[in-house]
Amino acid sequence: MRLGVEAALVDGVLVRGDVEVDEGRVAAIGLASAAGRGIAVPGFIDLQVNGFGGIDFLDADAEGYRRAGEALLETGVTAYLPTLITTPEQQLLAAMAEVPNGDARPRVLGMHLEGPFLSPNRLGTHESSARRDPDPALLDRLLAAGPVRMMTLAPELPGAEILIDRLVECGVVVSLGHTDATAAEANAAFDRGARSVTHLFNAMRPFLHRDPGIVGAALARDDVIVMIILDGIHLAPETAKTAWRSARGRVALVTDAITGAGASDGLYSFGTLDVHVHEGTVRGPDGVLAGSVLTMNEAVKNLLELDVPFEDAVEAATTTPARVLGEPELGRIDVGLPADVVVLNDRAEIDRVLVAGEVRVAA
Repeated sequence: MRLGVEAALVDGVLVRGDVEVDEGRVAAIGLASAAGRGIAVPGFIDLQVNGFGGIDFLDADAEGYRRAGEALLETGVTAYLPTLITTPEQQLLAAMAEVPNGDARPRVLGMHLEGPFLSPNRLGTHESSARRDPDPALLDRLLAAGPVRMMTLAPELPGAEILIDRLVECGVVVSLGHTDATAAEANAAFDRGARSVTHLFNAMRPFLHRDPGIVGAALARDDVIVMIILDGIHLAPETAKTAWRSARGRVALVTDAITGAGASDGLYSFGTLDVHVHEGTVRGPDGVLAGSVLTMNEAVKNLLELDVPFEDAVEAATTTPARVLGEPELGRIDVGLPADVVVLNDRAEIDRVLVAGEVRVAA
């Protein structure tokens, strides 16, 4: 099957010509095409999705994941990490048991546990009664409960280094977030194997000229990927530009989407809280930001509006998050790779979405 496109984004380079797909993989690129339209880019990968399309992943079943997945596909997401926030252990274990794997579409790459080992001073809307200090036995119970691919934790907590070592040993990505860590504490965690920062600037020690904290530590390094929520609410445009210019090639777009993403304004669940969605902003009962209703295609457009080149903006939603997870076959288009593809028109709007060569969304 040919896609009928005018070009494809291949490892950061626009290659003119059509793309052919066969048996779920890319068979050829750069094929002659007289009337190709649109650009084929890799499918988007979202590392932080709490819920979507009216579904909260903390209480979703198989049908809920199916519905949320269909809504995510509409936004170009072909692979993601369902994200489970801090919640009482038994509820968390029950939610973990429902996370699909295998043949789910979009692809479920495992789960992201955002907590419970977070700073009590930087919890945001996470449930304080469910927060825990580092507990290796609890960590082992969580790791045994399902395919954990990423965990967000606060590295300054006593005993956090034991958790980081255990997670790295198990191949789980350690991401630092909801933290009051100093630059020294953050750098020590990065040196132990932590690879990313969860929603940079948000729910963490602020950047100050003599106390740069985790933000300064992450931006100053070359080996740390920073995740940002680019919805125009979590970060001012100047802040987003500063992050981009400091860490170009190391910025991964995430949505931190909640139940109300892809739905309408109103009240929604977010863990044990009721949150209010109004005109694109999500706030908890105390007025604190509580996730977002951002979609990944919107995040890419917002990055383009900051004058980031098209190739780089797409990379931030594809290749870079795939690098975080060590998934070399995802987030890229090339011969032999899985045909997870989004076709964008000349306004960067979604025309089609394919997963494993199957058209799942068509304009």
